[in-house]
Amino acid sequence: MSPLVFLHGVGGGKVVWDRQVEHFTVLGYSCTAWDQPGYGQSPMVEPYTFERLAASLNDLVGEKAVIVGHSMGGLLAQEFYARYPDKVAALALCFTSAAFSAGSDFAKHFVDARISPLDAGKSMADIAKDVMPAHRGRITDKDGLARAEQIMAGIPPATYRKAVQVITTFDRRADLPQIAVPALLVAGSDDLTAPYLPLCSIDRTHRRVVAHFD
Repeated sequence: MSPLVFLHGVGGGKVVWDRQVEHFTVLGYSCTAWDQPGYGQSPMVEPYTFERLAASLNDLVGEKAVIVGHSMGGLLAQEFYARYPDKVAALALCFTSAAFSAGSDFAKHFVDARISPLDAGKSMADIAKDVMPAHRGRITDKDGLARAEQIMAGIPPATYRKAVQVITTFDRRADLPQIAVPALLVAGSDDLTAPYLPLCSIDRTHRRVVAHFD
């Protein structure tokens, strides 16, 4: 079986995958959850771009793997596939998107809502208490919110600033038709940041994802 590599979101870290790693390890999979550069014990990279992040991930992935990405991790999974397709056996893109509408009012609001509290002197713990409840779904595990807040509170502010900014530069929509490995797309019914939209379909004859845009 191909190993599984788990990529966290902007407010996370490798520990968010502890339960999944435990579950799939019991099933016999080799599992790795990484801390993106600047998170946990992973050293920062400069410039903080998706190209550099993908290069760092390439140093970690030693053999063809299933790349599982949540939120920003889903963006990075797409970037990694575009740059290192021979390292990817399959993709699981969870609560994520193919682009972030760089320069849009939404992107500007996204950055301002997350960075301005730091500029105002708030701590990451303060921000976590403000941000994480808005990401809680109707069937969220009762202990999940407290754990998410705890994890986000431990992110270095400098890393958080860089990660939030780089998200808004992402756009791999043109590359969706080139995805030639099995791809699992997961969306949340209560997700307001990356909601489900019927922007793609599956060409089962050629086993690829086909993007549709207005």
